[in-house]
Amino acid sequence: MVKPRIVETAQGIQAEFDVLIYDRMMRRLRDKGWMETEHIIKSGILKGFALEIGPGPGYLGLEWLKKTEGTVLRAVEISPEMIKIAERNAREYGLEIRAKYANGDAQQIPFDNNTFDAVFTNGSLHEWSQPIKVFDEIFRVLKPEGRYFISDMRRNMNSFMRWFMKLITKPKEIRPGLISSINASYTTDEIWSILNQSNLKGSIITKTFMGFEIIGIKSE
Repeated sequence: MVKPRIVETAQGIQAEFDVLIYDRMMRRLRDKGWMETEHIIKSGILKGFALEIGPGPGYLGLEWLKKTEGTVLRAVEISPEMIKIAERNAREYGLEIRAKYANGDAQQIPFDNNTFDAVFTNGSLHEWSQPIKVFDEIFRVLKPEGRYFISDMRRNMNSFMRWFMKLITKPKEIRPGLISSINASYTTDEIWSILNQSNLKGSIITKTFMGFEIIGIKSE
């Protein structure tokens, strides 16, 4: 039996200490080659003007820009402290012209209708207090035939994967946050139900070892 979902936060990672520790963790994942970048590219998101939701310190989007040509990224992040880190990292990559970060809530994405060729996000879905609104916002800002990729952990991953994730998560100060994020994540059945109440009804959901991926193309 799957344990009930425990809501985590809708405010993102805010405190400076937490932001710096989270940056260290994500930098380590990047250095290990454990980012979702290749999955995003394989889903067909490899050109044009893209939006990232919840970029955190920015490594996922920056790696995507690095591995694609002629692409431009905008990102919406709820934490001002995290934006400072992402902007610093963009300068380190030499991609500060192609990557820009806006402070905002994904429930009200601060961009016009039909703006982006693609939208992607990893690991933020479990923090959305109203996921239907965010799914509808993704639909709104995408151009017709625009692609989306949404991935996150799965609360009912097997116990070995849960143990393994905790083991590889460093620095150790971030581990309590990992557990709370897993407990706040969704099952695929829950996500199907939520998607079917949104404008992203035609999505494909694929289970992964630790979570799931949602992909699709906007059609009106």
